[in-house]
Amino acid sequence: MRRRRFDLRTTTWFFVLLALLLSLGGLIARTAAQAAQRRPVWAVILLLLASAAVVAGHRGRRRWSARRALRRATEALEAAAETAADALQEPAVAAAPVEVAEPPVATPAATATATATAPAPGATYAEETLLLDAAVVPQVMDYAVLDPEEFERAIAELCVRDGCTDVEVVGGAGDLGADVLAVAPSGHRLVVQCKRYGEGNRVGSQDLQRFGGTCFTVHEADIAVLVTTADFTAPALEYAEQCGIVCVDAEALTAWHLGTGPCPWDTPYDG
Repeated sequence: MRRRRFDLRTTTWFFVLLALLLSLGGLIARTAAQAAQRRPVWAVILLLLASAAVVAGHRGRRRWSARRALRRATEALEAAAETAADALQEPAVAAAPVEVAEPPVATPAATATATATAPAPGATYAEETLLLDAAVVPQVMDYAVLDPEEFERAIAELCVRDGCTDVEVVGGAGDLGADVLAVAPSGHRLVVQCKRYGEGNRVGSQDLQRFGGTCFTVHEADIAVLVTTADFTAPALEYAEQCGIVCVDAEALTAWHLGTGPCPWDTPYDG
């Protein structure tokens, strides 16, 4: 056989091709690994492209040529690299963040202004459209600063708020001791007398006796209540207990207003 002559040019091309193949092989291997982690589907595509390049390289009948193999390998690698680069540059579709609406901060609503003109005697709060919203959270209110008519109106509003019906403000001249009339949630007739006293004054037994003489006999009360912005004397409390009159002092009134204490008709005396 005829020995092949050593060709420096061919040898140089061989090592250049080998270096290129190794470099491109490392590049495509790293790119394929990254693509496989992010896009498994693209890893399968790269594998198919590589297989197609190998088959295309052996399909021709002509003798193997380093230059032709290099060209085919380079074209296949460039196509694969472009495909992999497109896959890596494609932004992942992130789920749109769901905005959770914060619940509105509940603020205490202002209580009904007590400076309005008092309704005429006998007028119901339904007629005067003065019903309080049951969902209103009351604020601390100083009932002692109200005048007598405003105080009666405020007590009537508390009765409406807590479920009483047919609420009427009847205080005034000739009221015979009744300032607010209503029907309690239990269906019992409620008669309330309001005593807006200043600091240092106390409701005495004479006040209770006058109210006790009319609340049951004249107004036919099932539940009689005396509400004050002050306090009661010991004889007054003793008389009220004997007659079955519910006494609500300033502290109990504040608790009723805030909802931290019972309504007067829920804890009547046994008389």
